[in-house]
Amino acid sequence: MSLSERIKEGLKTAMKNKDEARKRTIRAIKAQLLLMQTDGTGAEITEERELKMLQTMVKQREDSLTTYQEQGREELAQVEAEEIAIIKEFLPAQLEGEALVAEIKAIIEEAGASSMKDMGRVMGMASKKLLGKADGKSISATVKQLLG
Repeated sequence: MSLSERIKEGLKTAMKNKDEARKRTIRAIKAQLLLMQTDGTGAEITEERELKMLQTMVKQREDSLTTYQEQGREELAQVEAEEIAIIKEFLPAQLEGEALVAEIKAIIEEAGASSMKDMGRVMGMASKKLLGKADGKSISATVKQLLG
């Protein structure tokens, strides 16, 4: 099922259940998809672009969450936390711990990397291969740990 179809179904369910947080978040995702379709580039909406868009939305909300928590604005922080959780439902399962290390070891082996000099090449390959499956910070930290 495509992201658009999942969004449509999720919105229908949220409206039936009168779930305001879910409705608000899914409408925000739908708006981002519409912006991507009408951005004037004529670029095809691929699954890769959809995943990047969702990851960007999560990152924006995580940044806002951090800011609100630092300022003691718990009511706003709670809204951001709810939205992050809902958006993550539309992303593939995230790789963590040993699974992430194993994937990155395979990428390092494939790239023939042996030192920190090769980090850029490994990061490029890992970012493409693990798109939507892990965030950039954890990929970067793991690559540094394995190459360092």
